[in-house]
Order: sequence, then structure tokens, then C-alpha cells
Amino acid sequence: MSQRTYSAKPADIKRQWHVIDVNDKVLGRAASQIATLLKGKHKAMYTPSIDTGDHVIVINAEKVKVTGTKEQDKMYYRHPRAGFPGALKSTNLAKLRARHPEDVIINAVRRMLPRNALGRQMMTKLKVYAGTTHPHAAQQPVAREVEA
Repeated sequence: MSQRTYSAKPADIKRQWHVIDVNDKVLGRAASQIATLLKGKHKAMYTPSIDTGDHVIVINAEKVKVTGTKEQDKMYYRHPRAGFPGALKSTNLAKLRARHPEDVIINAVRRMLPRNALGRQMMTKLKVYAGTTHPHAAQQPVAREVEA
């Protein structure tokens, strides 16, 4: 019996497409399961140093649910003119959801992935849409339920 650790090769990776409906799902719980799919941790061939994850399509991003008082209290910060005085811009979840509902999911998932080139590569496989339609029908995505 061989006791060697398996390391995935780029040629071995078979990427699937998943579509996830986050309508009335809790944001953090859904985002952690989406991050798991993007990383590839649901596969037996998972290798930490290689992107073995799948493509994920998220629909109904505008209807994602948050618990407690996060709708008004959760703040998002950005630096559009970094390095200049007064550059810090802040907004709460309610305003961000009204203007860019996709960014709520994108921010939550991005912060659960590695902060390096591999994490940025994983983020390219995430597609988020505010409504129920998406233009990826040709990829034949499989509907996947999140436990949130």
C-alpha cells in the first residue's frame, strides 16, 4: 500500500458549474459554502497550492438575508483615492444593497478566500447576479442548495 500524498495536476482538474439561489439564505452561511466550492474543498483531489475549485453562479443576490441589526450596522469601507486625505469612504449594508446588490456577496466570499494570487484566481470563477436570470445556460450549471 502506497502512502504517498496525492497532489493534483492541472490536467487532472475537471471543473463543473453550480448555480446557487440565495433567496432568503443567511449571507455568511451561504458565502462560506460558496467559498468551499470555489476552493475545491468538496473534492477528494483538493490540493491547497492549486485551484481545483468549480465555477459558481449566484442568483437573487438582492434577496440575501442578514441576521440581527447588520442591515444598518454593518459597514463597508473603501479607499477610492488611496494615499490622499479624506479618501476613506464608508457605507452600510442597506445602502450598498440598494446600489450594488452583487457586491454584498462578492465581498463576503472574497474575504473567505486566501489573500494571494491563488485567491484572486478563484474569484474569477464566481459570477453573481442580482436577479433570477444569468447568461451561463450554455455551461449547463447544476442547481445546488446551500444549507443556510
